[in-house]
Amino acid sequence: MNIPSIAACIALMEEHAMLANIRAHSLMVARIAGLLATELRTKSSHPPDLQLCVSGALLHDIAKTPCLTSGCNHAKAGAEICSSLGFPEIAAIVAGHVVLPDFSPARYQQGIFSAQEIVYYSDKRVRHDQIVSLPERLEYILDKYSDGDAGKQEGIRDNFRKCTLLEEQLFSLLDFAPDELAERTTAAAF
Repeated sequence: MNIPSIAACIALMEEHAMLANIRAHSLMVARIAGLLATELRTKSSHPPDLQLCVSGALLHDIAKTPCLTSGCNHAKAGAEICSSLGFPEIAAIVAGHVVLPDFSPARYQQGIFSAQEIVYYSDKRVRHDQIVSLPERLEYILDKYSDGDAGKQEGIRDNFRKCTLLEEQLFSLLDFAPDELAERTTAAAF
């Protein structure tokens, strides 16, 4: 597995001209992902790789800045960037951070969560650079990305229903509740 270091991820953010607000968002997502991966080390029989979670979170929006103006799919474009750099595991995380491709409640009930799922969930908990609840983030996403289209709205709501189930299963293993994430993340470092 080829995983870029935190320093390499920061350099890639700079190289790809990531806007400061997107960088701040990515840093907060990485802090959450790092905290969750660390907590799962003692709670799961198959914990996700800490460095993969943190690096995947740092790079999950690597293509967001150019896609803001071109209208491209930032998850797909970011996955292509990471793949071309020789980071296939990071590419998979980036590709699946908006809509989770392998939603598996049966696996979650066994306490098994992938790095991709940890980054996906962490991203859903951060609006800009602030930790928010899933309902708060859902309202923001609906407002920002649904364009008032009923089909898009239902797709977004379905995605968040899955994320809510993932959250329930994830926190059933942890010693703290989802609403304590901000407090725990403030004290955490990656």
